[in-house]
Amino acid sequence: MIIVTGANGQLGRMVAERLLEAVPAEQIGVSVRDVAAARDLGARGVRVRRGDFADPDTLPHAFESASKVLIVSTSTTGEAAVRGHRTAVAAAAAAGAERILYTSHMGASPSSRFAPMPDHAATEEALRQSGVPFTSLRNGFYVSSAVELVRGALETGVLAVPEDGPVAWTAHADLADAAVLALTGEVLDGLSPALTGPEVIDMAGIAEILTRLTGRPIRRVVVSDDEYRARLVTHGVPEPSAEMLVGLFAASRDGDFAPVGPTLADVLGRPVVGVEDYLKSAVMTPR
Repeated sequence: MIIVTGANGQLGRMVAERLLEAVPAEQIGVSVRDVAAARDLGARGVRVRRGDFADPDTLPHAFESASKVLIVSTSTTGEAAVRGHRTAVAAAAAAGAERILYTSHMGASPSSRFAPMPDHAATEEALRQSGVPFTSLRNGFYVSSAVELVRGALETGVLAVPEDGPVAWTAHADLADAAVLALTGEVLDGLSPALTGPEVIDMAGIAEILTRLTGRPIRRVVVSDDEYRARLVTHGVPEPSAEMLVGLFAASRDGDFAPVGPTLADVLGRPVVGVEDYLKSAVMTPR
């Protein structure tokens, strides 16, 4: 049985849906914190069980009979995230999984200034120490995050964010398809190469694309990290979240998200979604 954790989240749900097209439903299990929210998957024959990385006693039942387990990284950061991921890795190994897969990030590094990246690096070390064959899917930066960063600019015409660097933006759908292929085939062993879209684009490039798509000028303005942080907090963003977003720009300046390569397209056997096509579908409204 293939177990997918976090199947109520965006990536986990996409993987579960695509698995249903690849293998019989009775060979799929999902481990979720909210069983009721996954009731629709249960109605289609998927085994739905409660599993919570913060409650280790739930995981043996959730992972029972696992041949492969996909651990979808949590939305938390820091010690809690690493502890939860390590707990899930240990539970998958104890359940007898033949392979453990994990949704990591292309920027995974103990020294990254973007808070989730050291967490990913620590989880990859836990995978190495598990004694079980593993695949760490080093996913490109979600292009949906770019949409969130530019929402205000679509209203004001000004994209005011800190100095940044190029980012290999990548669509959830492509990464979900790659995860399914890794779960059902013989691709992507160990630490994967960066699984990215076909190009790197910085915030100035994003502003140019939005200007072209909307027909309205979107001006990119550089603000200091401190100014950006203060503005976020003023608009109600919790300070830890604001600090994490500042770290995102700092890490992009360091080049953490700049590597781009052909691996994702090669694995999929087709072109991957480009930034402009994604933005066109995500931000354009009917005229």
